[in-house]
Amino acid sequence: MDDHGESAALSAGLSGALTEFGHRLMARVYYADTDFSGVVYHARYLEFLERGRSDYLRLTGVHHTELLDGKHGERIVWVVRRMEIDFRSPARMDDILTIDTRTDDISGARIFMGQQLKRGGDVLVEAKVEAAIVGENGRPKRFPKEWIAAFMPKAKA
Repeated sequence: MDDHGESAALSAGLSGALTEFGHRLMARVYYADTDFSGVVYHARYLEFLERGRSDYLRLTGVHHTELLDGKHGERIVWVVRRMEIDFRSPARMDDILTIDTRTDDISGARIFMGQQLKRGGDVLVEAKVEAAIVGENGRPKRFPKEWIAAFMPKAKA
């Protein structure tokens, strides 16, 4: 059945957008994201931040499925090595959140990213993330040179 282009129109904004500082994604807080008090459960913030990082990768041309399929010579995956999170203010059911992700540095097999989760102009959560690329044997792999230009920001947020 022909969807008359509706699928393309609906998915156009699904992954957010690349920006001059990195990536921006919008997300709504649903009932399932909240605890009994109607605020976002602390562990759910990790999921919002992961969506921001994953869609940043996707829009720069790095797809998790291709990495897992061995497109670059062997199966490689991204792993979060370290994360520091500051919870400043709670998000609530039906809030529209902005997830901003930027690359701060790339060194060897590691990438250092900064993320902010905002409601309007208010920063609710800030995170610093250190991720690495590892091969099938679990050992770190050097960050591919062709990816560096895609991930390094043109300007700071």
